[in-house]
Amino acid sequence: MPTTRLKRSLRATFAGLAVNTVLAVIKLVAGVVGHSHALVADAVESLADVFSSLVVWRGLVVAATPADEDHPYGHGKAEPIAAATVSAMLLLAAGWIAVTAIAEIRQPHLGPAPFTLLVLVLVIAVKELLFRFVLKESVEIESFAVATDAWHHRSDAITSAAAFIGISIAVLGGKGYEAADDIAAIGAAGLIGWNGWRLLRQALNELMDRSPSQEMIDHVREIAHSNPGVDRIEKCLVRKMGYHYFVDLHVEVDPEMSVRQSHAIAHQVKDRIREQIPSVRDVLVHIEPSIPPTPPPDNARN
Repeated sequence: MPTTRLKRSLRATFAGLAVNTVLAVIKLVAGVVGHSHALVADAVESLADVFSSLVVWRGLVVAATPADEDHPYGHGKAEPIAAATVSAMLLLAAGWIAVTAIAEIRQPHLGPAPFTLLVLVLVIAVKELLFRFVLKESVEIESFAVATDAWHHRSDAITSAAAFIGISIAVLGGKGYEAADDIAAIGAAGLIGWNGWRLLRQALNELMDRSPSQEMIDHVREIAHSNPGVDRIEKCLVRKMGYHYFVDLHVEVDPEMSVRQSHAIAHQVKDRIREQIPSVRDVLVHIEPSIPPTPPPDNARN
């Protein structure tokens, strides 16, 4: 599975890298020749996509590196680090687009050429298809870094759609409506910034070992508690490391049980969890003596 996952991750990343490189050149040339600031801003966003794909690529390769003496838990954190880097780039791109567009509004300039609309129609269609493909891959291989890259493609499509609206207004309105192109770029910057912040928060949560869904934790507890000899699950802590999960369990057993028996139960619990949840890489089981419930006082029973 890890090898297949890496291949699929890289396939999605390289597909985005190739498409973004071509689209960035097309949009930059069309934006400069067609006097469209929104399209030039869109081209810059595509160039940021190219760089983000390179970041994700390196993050995926490092995350797939086996555990070693210096990194006994593996290198899975490379994925959320890559995702956080890409998210930060989205925020920077949004800020650059907004500042540039605001500066252009204050200065008289030529309106955009009509042919830029055809370029944007092509870009929107390609980027939306690319977004759907990469997002589908990210869900199936459970890679947050690839998912962040997918949303970067969607942000590019949003930027292009906003540019299309602004250029359409500028072209149809004629003289006096040139600023519509820049206003559209500002609107697109706001959407890109919101997406960047949303994705950055998710990446930071994973870097800070935020617990996964309660459903998964309950599932782990249920599997552990169903093992013969387990009286109660005192604690269940789960953290994510790239594609894998690491589980810490405090399991209560009969206090009169021998060390050999309790050790065997701990191994059974670990094996069952890993068998039923393949994404769990390791389970640390801490054995605790089961404490019998305190009987109620005599006067309470009477």
